[in-house]
Amino acid sequence: MTGRIRAQPLTVAAFAPFGDVLEATGAPDRIINQGLCGRYHDRAALDFNAGRAGISLFKAEPRSLPYRLDMVERHPDGSQAFLPMSMDPFLVIVAPDAGGRPGQPRAFITAPGQGVNYHRGVWHGVLAPLSEPGLFAVIDRIGDGPNLEEYWFDQEVVIED
Repeated sequence: MTGRIRAQPLTVAAFAPFGDVLEATGAPDRIINQGLCGRYHDRAALDFNAGRAGISLFKAEPRSLPYRLDMVERHPDGSQAFLPMSMDPFLVIVAPDAGGRPGQPRAFITAPGQGVNYHRGVWHGVLAPLSEPGLFAVIDRIGDGPNLEEYWFDQEVVIED
């Protein structure tokens, strides 16, 4: 595993193995509300096991680059979507599964207005806004039972700009 990782701009193609990029770019899928609203339809594959979808609000402290990554987590029973409530970028960290442990992490920085939906079971870093206010709407599984696995790295991993 590489100890230093350069953060890349978040793109649909690069993020596809880990989830969905949520953004309103290009032509909308549908025009609604008497032609005054573009709908970017069904942009996230929400996937929940034995529970229901819920919307929560998260307010996270800002982080900065370089960022020391010491832990990633995953949710085996549900996807998790993060929609920023400001136009500020945030740091997105993901890793492929490597036999039940995270593989080589990858890091992305969102463009203003982008959100992400982590697919069920994808290793990802904690919510890491890069500026105030750090306020996000989060759509994820609400239900009984544990839905969190954490992995703590035993070597230093640093995310750089």
